[in-house]
Amino acid sequence: MYTPDHYKMTDSDEILDFIKKNSFAILVSQNEGKLIATHIPILIKEDEGEKGFLYGHVAKANRQLENPDKEVLAIFPGPHKYISSSWYESNQSVPTWNYLSVHVYGRLIVLPDVEDRINAVKSVVEYFEDEGSNYSVDDLKTNYFEAMLRGIVAFKIEITEIEGKKKISQNHPAERQQRVIDSLEKIGDEDSTAIVEKMKQNLKKND
Repeated sequence: MYTPDHYKMTDSDEILDFIKKNSFAILVSQNEGKLIATHIPILIKEDEGEKGFLYGHVAKANRQLENPDKEVLAIFPGPHKYISSSWYESNQSVPTWNYLSVHVYGRLIVLPDVEDRINAVKSVVEYFEDEGSNYSVDDLKTNYFEAMLRGIVAFKIEITEIEGKKKISQNHPAERQQRVIDSLEKIGDEDSTAIVEKMKQNLKKND
């Protein structure tokens, strides 16, 4: 990922928090010379191994795990927003895009045991279900759950490298950053609000 120094996420806690809040990822691998990508939830366990592990599962019919190269890439996309030049104090500028993203590289390992598939499903449900939800995988009928498990493949990824990018106009003067914040606040959608929060944090840190 092309990341100039002033856009790099360098705080490991910030990167970890970002992955946990943006866990619907894109898994990219190369299988016999062909690139394959799948959109799936991927969870991180930072306390395993030297740099942590990612865990997930895909449908058994998904060809992504058929003879993949050892190195894979998990992309965790975050909020993003078009930044109009009309928001600046000068028309001598070009539009851009503010966004946050984390790329995680690692070695993919298929987990063959049924217990691994059970844990993969339960972990995702427990992570994403709202607090107080009464849904539990344990309530599924045994024959239904076993049939579902036969249709998936669990995997883990031993993390070898993490890249984080936070492009939030931090290379512009504070006055221009504030103009961008004001314009995004008028839009007020989820992505705009998330970008504004990061921009305000950055301005406060550098004040």
